[in-house]
Amino acid sequence: MFEEFKKFALGGNVVDMAVGIVIGAAFGTIVASLVEDILMPPIGLLLGGVDFSNLFFVLKEGASQAPYSSLEAARSAGAVTLNYGSFINTLISFLIISAAIFMVVKLINKARNQQEDKKPADPQTVLLAEIRDLLKQR
Repeated sequence: MFEEFKKFALGGNVVDMAVGIVIGAAFGTIVASLVEDILMPPIGLLLGGVDFSNLFFVLKEGASQAPYSSLEAARSAGAVTLNYGSFINTLISFLIISAAIFMVVKLINKARNQQEDKKPADPQTVLLAEIRDLLKQR
């Protein structure tokens, strides 16, 4: 049983999957930074200086009275908040990652289809096609 598990764990598919998961996690971190640090600040500026990471509703006030100047201030006061700005950032990150994965899968499928088209024909199929062509000529 150990040998079977060892064969499975060290097989190409498991290692490939592990590498994919690590790269995917790193890609997710990069996209999150892209959204939070690069895309959302100019969008917020265009919308009148909105900081999306500080968009929230106070559901229950904390030790000090609202309004809170930032999400961090609300959290420090112990307020219960609904952080819709963070959700917007996460949603945009998801859309970017989904689009990137779609493009990668599309490219992989295109490459696979091109490889299948380039495969040499089966020798029996070639022989049968030649026989068919000779019979047509008669």
